[in-house]
Amino acid sequence: MNTVIHKADSRGLADHGWLKSFHTFSFAGYHDPSRMHFGLLRVLNDDSVAPGMGFGKHPHDNMEIISIPLDGALEHSDSMGNVAVIKKGDVQVMSAGTGVVHSEKNHSDAAEVKFLQIWVFPNKKNVKPRYDQQTFPEDAIKNQLVTIVAPMGNTEGVNIHQDAWFSLGSLDKGTQINYSLHKKDNGLYALILEGDVKINDTILNRRDGVGISIPEDVSIEAINDARILLMEVPMTLP
Repeated sequence: MNTVIHKADSRGLADHGWLKSFHTFSFAGYHDPSRMHFGLLRVLNDDSVAPGMGFGKHPHDNMEIISIPLDGALEHSDSMGNVAVIKKGDVQVMSAGTGVVHSEKNHSDAAEVKFLQIWVFPNKKNVKPRYDQQTFPEDAIKNQLVTIVAPMGNTEGVNIHQDAWFSLGSLDKGTQINYSLHKKDNGLYALILEGDVKINDTILNRRDGVGISIPEDVSIEAINDARILLMEVPMTLP
C-alpha cells in the first residue's frame, strides 16, 4: 500500500481576480511533474467564481467531467442543448466523448459560487457526448458514505465511462466508517472538504488530499464534524 499526501497549501493556485482555482494536479499554468494525476484521476480543481462571472464557451473531448457545487449556484449550458443550474447537493457529469462545447458561470450576481471540477480519463474514446445530474440531500449522506458517481449501467449515482466510484459523506465527530474497494486494482483518493479526518493512520485537515494506491480496506474517522469526498479510480489505462 503506497500513500501520497497533498496538503491543502501545497496545491497550485491560479488567481485571476474573478476566479480563484486551487489545482491538486498539474493544470493550465500550474505544472508539477510529480503531480500529473492519480491513476486515471486527471484533474481536481477547487474553484471559486465571483458573482456574475464564469467560463465562456470552450470545447472538451474524450474526458469524463464531474462538477460538484460546494456553495452557491453554478449555471451550465452546452452544445447538446442542456441548460441547468446546480447547487450544493447536486452532482453533474458530462461525458465529452467525440466533442462538446459548454460554458459555466456563477448563477448569482451577489454571491460567490464554489465548486469542484474533476476530470477522469474514460475507458472508451469517442463515445456520444452525454449529460446527467442528480441531487443528494444532506440527510442522505449523514454519517454514511453514499455513492454519487459510478460506472455506466449502475443504478447508484450519475454514471461515467470508467470503472470509478465516488462517495460523499457528512460525518459527525467520532463517526467511524470503513471503505472497501469495488475493484482490487483500483486506488482511492480522498479529499477532506471540511473538518479534520483520520484515514488509516494519517490525520488530514480541511482541503487536504491523500491518495492510496491499491489499498485494502480503508478506515475513516471524523476527528470533528467533517465532509469527505472519496474517489476510487483505476490506477492504469486499460
